[in-house]
Amino acid sequence: MFSEKKLAMNRNHVVKTLHKPASDFTRADIIDYIMREGIEMVNFMYPAADGRLKTLNFVINDLEYLETILSTGERVDGSSLFPFIEASRSDLYVIPRYATAFRDPFAEIPTLSMLCSFFDKDGNPLDSDPRGVLQRACKAFKEVSGMEFECMGELEFYVIAADPGSFPATDQKGYHESAPFAKFNDFRTKAMAMIASTGGQIKYGHSEVGNFTQNSMVYEQNEIEFLPNPALEAADQLMLAKWVIRNLAAKEDLNVTFAPKITVGKAGSGFHIHMRLMKDGENVTQTKDRKLSDDAKKVIAGLMTLAPAITAFGNANPTSYFRLVPHQEAPTNICWGDRNRSVLVRVPLGWTSGKDMCVQANPNSPCEIETYGKQTFEMRSPDCSANVYQLMAALCVAARVGFEMENALEVAEKTYVDVNIHAAENAEKLASLNTLPTCCVESADALGKQRTYFEAFDVFAPAMIDDTIKRLSAFDDKHLAEFLKDNPEQMQKLVNEYFYCG
Repeated sequence: MFSEKKLAMNRNHVVKTLHKPASDFTRADIIDYIMREGIEMVNFMYPAADGRLKTLNFVINDLEYLETILSTGERVDGSSLFPFIEASRSDLYVIPRYATAFRDPFAEIPTLSMLCSFFDKDGNPLDSDPRGVLQRACKAFKEVSGMEFECMGELEFYVIAADPGSFPATDQKGYHESAPFAKFNDFRTKAMAMIASTGGQIKYGHSEVGNFTQNSMVYEQNEIEFLPNPALEAADQLMLAKWVIRNLAAKEDLNVTFAPKITVGKAGSGFHIHMRLMKDGENVTQTKDRKLSDDAKKVIAGLMTLAPAITAFGNANPTSYFRLVPHQEAPTNICWGDRNRSVLVRVPLGWTSGKDMCVQANPNSPCEIETYGKQTFEMRSPDCSANVYQLMAALCVAARVGFEMENALEVAEKTYVDVNIHAAENAEKLASLNTLPTCCVESADALGKQRTYFEAFDVFAPAMIDDTIKRLSAFDDKHLAEFLKDNPEQMQKLVNEYFYCG
């Protein structure tokens, strides 16, 4: 039952108007909302190979036509959306998913938007639909593990505008900064409110470490982090969030970039993905005695095993690898640990003490929430050059592989670190660890070697794997980072080329 309390707090106007959860929306509900609210336009939105949302507009002036498009969708040119689809057989169908309906917060004309799924000429789900890949990955994971795979993402991005000349921030010390030293807190909170109106479930937002002034422009890093959700819903929310942030920036004459690295010596932007395992509605990532569960360690072992190939999906252009360097709070070695921001997979603070901190801060209000269910584990290598659906599908495949490995717990133990692995006294431990690819070409090679894991259970279509390998190999960036190290002008040129990636 959708509680009145939950309904009252929901920011999606369609949910509030129809007085029911989005998951229960029917075609009749959508038509009812359109007629009741005087909606004049309907938008179909769907992700393409470049990771961005595409839009198809319909003007609504006939009930029969509205029922038709909501029921049968529309044709689109698949070869213009996906490079591996030939023009000779390019027609695809896009069918709206009613549960994703939201009121467009930017449209002057009253507009209802919905995300869509792709179908082929035979009426079957398109095997290379990025969202379909994630759907199959989640299904295979549940078949093997008996669990649900949930995710939450951290969107890091820079907001850029003319330097006002007052209250300058401290260089690279912007973490959780307040106004007036942080210049774009209002922009971020507006974006958060709009994202919530599209159905996004946000955990929090804050200013991030990176901030600097260059050529009379202020560059300020921000982060919006989401709450855990089933992977499919989490990916949908992140896609819409990037769309909202970019549209709001354009409306307010600001610039925004999700690029992994925009200048040397300053903080890069990652796209950390937190994961948790759910069974019968409970988080089983942590045991009830507040220890990381063996199931979570198995998944981490899978992530350790497939980490090289995961970069093919999570780090998709040459500038991605300018961020993955030692001593930058970005991983280079394949290892995991507790609370350690230099490892590939971090197990963050998980309320493991068992102490009631709330009552210590508020003597009259003891905590009434069981905290062991809050634990997650975080993949720290990806950035926003990634296609979010493919990336989460790759992580889900690795999670499944962890359950298939007979020696998973042994792999987890071997790759665990509880020290600063870059300290001189830990050189022997560092030498024992494998490293992530250092360029797109190496990521392509790694995917080629490990592709059978991703193609198992028909999760990733071979054509999609082929295209990913071909695209990454074409960058020919084997020694690019070394070449550009002493060539800042060429590096900036490359950064500019991928400034609006993802």
